[in-house]
Amino acid sequence: MEREKILQRISIDPAVCFGKPCIRGTRIWVSLILDNLAEGVSEAELLSEYPGLAPADIRAAIAYGAEMARERFVNVSMEKTA
Repeated sequence: MEREKILQRISIDPAVCFGKPCIRGTRIWVSLILDNLAEGVSEAELLSEYPGLAPADIRAAIAYGAEMARERFVNVSMEKTA
C-alpha cells in the first residue's frame, strides 16, 4: 500500500481524543499502537485486543510514527552500552 494511501487511515480531529492522531473511525491512538509494539506486543495480540483494528491500521501507525520522526528530534541518551 502506498504511503499516502496508508496514512489516510489516520485522522486528527480536535473533537476526538483531544486531537491526538487516531486510527480513522476509532478512538485508538496511534501512540497506543506504537507503545504496544515497542513493548513487544505482537500484531496478532493487538488485533485480538482491539477488534476494530486491521493489519493495515498497524502499518499506518508505524508509517505515521516514521513521518513524525523525520519532523522532530527526540533527545535520547548517548550512553555507551557494554
